[in-house]
Formats: sequence, C-alpha cells, structure tokens
Amino acid sequence: MLKLRRGTVVSVVPLVVEVGGEHRPAWADETLIGSPAEGDEVIVNVEALDLDLGSGGFDLVHVNLTRGLDAPGAEGSHVMKLNYTSLQHPVDPIEVEVDAPLEGGSGEGRAAFSLPTLVLSLHGHLAPAAWAAAEAAPGLRVGFIQQAGAALPGGLSRDVATLRERGLLAGHVTVGPAYGAEHEAMSLVGALDAAARGLGWDAGLVAPGPGVLGSASRYGHGGMAALEAAHAALALGLPTLVCPRLSSSDPRPRHRGLSHHSATVLELLLAPVRVPVPEAELEGWPLLAADAPEGGSPQAALDSLVEICSGRHDIAVERIDLEGYAASGLPDRTMGRSLEEDPLFFAAPLAAGRALAGAVGEGP
Repeated sequence: MLKLRRGTVVSVVPLVVEVGGEHRPAWADETLIGSPAEGDEVIVNVEALDLDLGSGGFDLVHVNLTRGLDAPGAEGSHVMKLNYTSLQHPVDPIEVEVDAPLEGGSGEGRAAFSLPTLVLSLHGHLAPAAWAAAEAAPGLRVGFIQQAGAALPGGLSRDVATLRERGLLAGHVTVGPAYGAEHEAMSLVGALDAAARGLGWDAGLVAPGPGVLGSASRYGHGGMAALEAAHAALALGLPTLVCPRLSSSDPRPRHRGLSHHSATVLELLLAPVRVPVPEAELEGWPLLAADAPEGGSPQAALDSLVEICSGRHDIAVERIDLEGYAASGLPDRTMGRSLEEDPLFFAAPLAAGRALAGAVGEGP
C-alpha cells in the first residue's frame, strides 16, 4: 500500500511539509496538483524519505486538499498518461500532430530524415553532452527526449530547466509513462520521428530523468532504457550513438571504469552503434592514471570498451574540454563526487556530445 500521510505546508521555497510534528523536505508536481501555499493541508507520500533514498530523499505531495480538488479537467483529449493510476491525466500526443499517412513500399517504416541520436544511460550525462555539442557546433538545435528508467515527471529536473534557459536544449519531450514536458509522446519511435519532422531539431539526446533505478543486478536497472532507445533510433535508420557510463572513482567496483550498465547494453544491442570515448592520454586530466582506483583510469576503461565493442560497435575517439565545462557553471557533481574527483564520468558525455555534433548531416 502507498505510505500516505496528512501534512501541512510550512514553507513553499523550499517546499517543506510538517508531518506528525516533523518538518520534512517535499516536492510537488505543479503540473498535476497545482501550486501549494503555506498552510495548505496536503497528503504526502513519505516512502522515499523514510527509506533514506539518496536521489529521492524527499516526500512527494500526492494531493492538495485545500486547493487541489476543483480542477476543471480537459475536454476532447482521450490519450492518458499514468493511465489506470490515481494520477492519470489526458495529454495531446505529439505523434498525432506530425503524423502523415504511410505510403506503400518495403521501406515505409523507416525515416526519410536524419536525426543523429545520442543515447545516454544517466541523466547526469545530459548537461555535459548538450554543452559539448553546442561548443562543437554553435547554433545546433539539440532536443531532449526523456524516457522511463528513473524519475518520470518532466518538471523535476533542474538540469533541463537550466539547459533550456541557456539555449542549450531546443526542446523537451516526455515519452511513455514519463510526463510533464512541453511535448508528450506515446513511444520513443514516435518521439524521434516527431522531433525531426515536427520540431526542427538537428539532433536528439535520449535519457531517463534524474535518479536512475538500480538493483545491483545485470538486467534490473534503469540503464537498460538505453537499449530500448538505441533500438528505436536504429529501427528508424538514424545515426545512433551510445554514450558509455565511465567512472574514475565510483566506490562500487561494478561502476568503476566501464559500468556494468553500459557493458550489458553494448553486449545486448542487435545492431552496431557508434560509441564515442574521450582520449585516454589527454593533457590536463585532473586525475592521473596512476592515481585512479583499480579499473578507473581512462586507459583501463577504454581497454574494457575495446574488448566489448571489438568487431561489433564503432569506437570514436574525441577530444574533450574538461576545464571549459568546469567553468561553464553547469552541474559538475555526480552522486556526491565532483568533476575533479571523477573526471572520467564527465569526460564520456563530453566526448559523446562532440561526436553528436559531428554526426549532423549524415544520411539516414
């Protein structure tokens, strides 16, 4: 059963709710339940905070009893997101807006356009990838497609809001159960098709929202969403790039060097993709190979990638600008580690973003 409790809003910025005499941090999805105000009586889901989850360590407002029970609802829409849950709500799918009648022929299911697509396994890769693409090709219109595998609300990510404000993302689409972006899509294939034909993007980034799911098992993690995303792009005949998850200093051996998340996806892919990687011997790396924990040096990570990709995927070595990104003011911490402490984590999406910019103009 849902662990729901009554509470009272005691602060809006930041949102704090008093539950059982305790002041607790909370988050309210205003697109679904409206804007809270001090003194509002609310129902909150307290499960994540009670479990002391790292990325979900706050309560979630489920309903505002004071001002959230008089919404007029929508008219005419019939497609629901979060359908058959208490949070189901109607959306207008972007697929309908841009869809055109299919013509006959054996190639009718493949795209007649080129939208280079970079698949990211973590939301933390989004900012460095978008920044690197813009640095490599100023004026490039790169959009973000948010899939399942982590947080579902499109409005939860501060990174997306910042990138949109700075013009580093041309748009935001939420797919499947993910919801709340400026555009909604029912499927990844539909989102990719609509992004190229209806939104005017030059390239696309696909990733889950913040807080990737994980169970320390081979297949039970949100990083598997990258497999679905890559297959969707490949099925449309799009130039498809996959950013590996790398780390110099993750305390968990399974994520150090080449993460098992990325290794599993690369092993399971049914067709070749391009795998951008940063140069291993790059002047100015904050962490020398000799200082890295076992398996965490740039060269050790690349050796693992070569072993997995050999004969199957195309490894593309790209130069990166760690110092430039560090000075950009964009997010430079991951799971409590700074860029200086884990440069390899940021180097991977920086290389991938540069490679994405270079792929623009390639044919389908």
